[in-house]
Amino acid sequence: MTVTKLEIATEVAYTTGFTVRDAKHLVEAFFDTIRSTLASGEEVKLSGFGNFSIREKTSRPGRNPKTGEPKEITARRVVTWRAGQALRGRC
Repeated sequence: MTVTKLEIATEVAYTTGFTVRDAKHLVEAFFDTIRSTLASGEEVKLSGFGNFSIREKTSRPGRNPKTGEPKEITARRVVTWRAGQALRGRC
């Protein structure tokens, strides 16, 4: 099962008494803050949930799985997430 931002906003609206529209803006602002913090190179730590961080991946040799042709995979930054201890304990 997948949880969408709209479902999160609906739950926030239900539990806080906000309108769904206001809750949707709140959820969007929350995710925008996470995005901008990660883009600036900082980590995001959500107590009881987990940590988001940026990992630098170096370029490496790869291949096209369809043709088998060798190809260079370029260096890039990726977001990693590690579940917090409280979340791991509940799962």
